[in-house]
Amino acid sequence: MPPVNRIADYAEDMKAWRRWMHQHPELQFDCHETAGFVVERLKEFGITEIHEGIAQSGVVAIIEGQGAGPTIGLRADMDALPMQETTGLEYASKVDGKMHACGHDGHTTMLLGAAKYLAETRNFKGRVALIFQPAEEGGGGAGVMVEEGIMERFDIADVYALHNNPGVPFGAFVTTAGPIMAAVDTFHVYIDGVGGHGAYPQDTKDPIMATLGICNAIQTIVSRNHATMDDLVVSVTQIHTGSADNVIPDDAYINGTVRTFDPAVQDMVEKRLTEIVAGQAASYDVTARLVYERGYPATVNNDAKTQFAADVARDVAGDAAVNSEGGREMGAEDFSYMLEKRPGAYLFLGQGDGAGLHNPNYNFNDDVAPIGASFFARLVETAQPL
Repeated sequence: MPPVNRIADYAEDMKAWRRWMHQHPELQFDCHETAGFVVERLKEFGITEIHEGIAQSGVVAIIEGQGAGPTIGLRADMDALPMQETTGLEYASKVDGKMHACGHDGHTTMLLGAAKYLAETRNFKGRVALIFQPAEEGGGGAGVMVEEGIMERFDIADVYALHNNPGVPFGAFVTTAGPIMAAVDTFHVYIDGVGGHGAYPQDTKDPIMATLGICNAIQTIVSRNHATMDDLVVSVTQIHTGSADNVIPDDAYINGTVRTFDPAVQDMVEKRLTEIVAGQAASYDVTARLVYERGYPATVNNDAKTQFAADVARDVAGDAAVNSEGGREMGAEDFSYMLEKRPGAYLFLGQGDGAGLHNPNYNFNDDVAPIGASFFARLVETAQPL
């Protein structure tokens, strides 16, 4: 079946909404202008129960259906990335150093399209909670909204989200039951030695050699300390030290990311990092300090809700365009916090060829917005029929 005809009629409006947001990107929790734009649209749709200022700039709006029933939560993220856009589009970012490079402008647009339709038709029982969330790109805005009690306050029974996916065929849905995205942790290693002249290394305690030893040893965590069937990534992503070719520096810094699905594997990595940093520091006669930060937990889809969401996607896109066994990946998502509190599902929506996410040439495909909005709308109508 094609997108809902009424939602297809909104295509030009949705394009205008999305492109306005694309021109006005905001970061982290500072999504006040975007939230204001969202609230204006919601009021235009006739939605009267709108709650602002959750997690600083988040919005939750309630649409009442016809008759008693549960509340289904639909979430979209609003924040952009601290990147310089290079698309050259006529509606490119107007804010230097900020860009919607992950399509959150598109996600918000899809939820607004569904909101407009659901507010017009109200062809469902119970209620819909529209969740417009800041700070997905770091900051864990979903977790903050959960901590501020949105699940209990609005009596949300289950919750769903979509994310666009460049490189996946246009209009195709991909999801999987159980873990779909990884937990993400960050590690920092601060190394202190004794610097000196590069010509007299015997008079120093060289932090660079210790850095090399630590980085090489970190690679053995994946190759020698975990079961081969357990998904695990440990990547060193930054090394900062030194200032001149003839100076051995006093200190060095190592930074990296850890991606896991199993808390036991997460514990093992933290333990081994602690041991490696201490052991390598001792062997190179320097001091080193590890700071290990646990970030977003794994995003785990509920089995039954995932199957239900996939069936709804098939109604919208057709059987051949839905892969409900798409497997899991090592990216991370703070929607995980919402799925820890309520059953639900997270799905990817293909937008065809184009630059990948977090790329300065990325652009959301406006033609996919009516499909995502139709999915959200049919999800509600199917879950809570009259």
